[in-house]
Amino acid sequence: MEHDDKGKVFTHIVHKDVLHARIQTLTHQITGEIYLKHEQRVKDELEIAEQFIAVTSAKVYKLTGELAYEAPFVTINRSHIIWLAREDEPS
Repeated sequence: MEHDDKGKVFTHIVHKDVLHARIQTLTHQITGEIYLKHEQRVKDELEIAEQFIAVTSAKVYKLTGELAYEAPFVTINRSHIIWLAREDEPS
């Protein structure tokens, strides 16, 4: 940790909030967790310049609703996201 002359503490640790989300693409629906910087809106996360959004504890469903596969981590190309909704509990 670093301190400035006034005693303010600087750290390289970035605290993030977990958001349980459901994400729709043209071919799949994905549930899982995305991480937002503290007090950041979902809209802000979707508008940043990075091409992909990380999803952990992911479950990927076919459009029929059938579970296609599960993965501890997937990335989704932001341009493929049709909609994203907050979920109260992980599914």
